[in-house]
Amino acid sequence: MLKILKYSFYDLMRSRWSYVYFFFYLLLGVVLLFLNNNLSKAVITLMNVIITLVPLIGTIFGVMYYYNSKEFSELLLAQPIKRTSIFIGQYLGVALSLSMSLILGLGLPFVFYGIFMSSAIWDFTLLLVTGTFLTLIFTALAFNIALSNENKIKGFGYAILLWLFLAVIYDGIFLMSLVFFEDYPLDKLSLIGTMFNPIDLSRILILLKLDISALLGYTGAVFKQFFGTNFGLIISITVLSLWVIIPTYFIKRKAERKDF
Repeated sequence: MLKILKYSFYDLMRSRWSYVYFFFYLLLGVVLLFLNNNLSKAVITLMNVIITLVPLIGTIFGVMYYYNSKEFSELLLAQPIKRTSIFIGQYLGVALSLSMSLILGLGLPFVFYGIFMSSAIWDFTLLLVTGTFLTLIFTALAFNIALSNENKIKGFGYAILLWLFLAVIYDGIFLMSLVFFEDYPLDKLSLIGTMFNPIDLSRILILLKLDISALLGYTGAVFKQFFGTNFGLIISITVLSLWVIIPTYFIKRKAERKDF
């Protein structure tokens, strides 16, 4: 699996899209620091970009890489190599290369700015950790969709629909349900509903660390009220870890059962 991971990682690192992804975050970090000397505000702005963009990029790259390397994967399947090693290795190669572009692209401007001398370093570190989690999660979901659909158009369509649902539609449905059932106690419903969306979880994880009550929505306020900041961070990271582990497990199952 390590050889497959290494090959996929270097293959993507040679891709021009990886450099575009890297330079986009590099430019974004430089511009934010140039226009705003307040690191906390820069972290909030980056959060709004990362929460939406990172899942979309992870989804598109995951599906695109699977379909583009399908013939090579079939060649590997003819060799005495485990199926799970091939596809989990490819998944990790894609996810780690995207995570590396994100971390270096955002990290370099802040390092040169001198973030190690600021108290905002922990907020920025949490931002990178959250972005890495979202990359791992949505790349794994994309591989699951691609493994389940031979048709490229359907695969891309379902992947974009999944991102659109979790990034936009889910919040709308959730908000409507809260308004519709406003006469009932909704604390537990809000908590459970938040855990079923990694994007909402990531947003709350950062906002709890920044302790900006004005920016917390209803779900974030409930999360903070029940768990407190420190315990809330632990629960959020645990659930995000499950969001990585469970789709990865399904990649393993689909790879073992799929007839190539």
